[in-house]
Amino acid sequence: MVKVIIGYKMKPNKDVLPMLLKLRSHAMTCPGYVGSDNLINDKDVSIVAIITTWEDVEYFRDWEKSRSRLALIKEYRDCLAEEPKITIYRIIPTRKWMS
Repeated sequence: MVKVIIGYKMKPNKDVLPMLLKLRSHAMTCPGYVGSDNLINDKDVSIVAIITTWEDVEYFRDWEKSRSRLALIKEYRDCLAEEPKITIYRIIPTRKWMS
């Protein structure tokens, strides 16, 4: 299982909600998608993060390079101040902490 944090820096006064909803709707149809949360920075609303959970990193990679996702990023390119930053974390099962 992996958690992926995708950080977005938005241009001022851009409505990010339609992009987030479309990205999530598309991800929900992809194999290996488990869930996600959309976060907006408390002090700077131009900083947005999506934390997604995937069964395996390969499922995320398939979604990341999918035509639908790339088309959505292209569609909302004028809202982005920077390229999205993607960080992938593997989940460490807590039972391994006990050994």
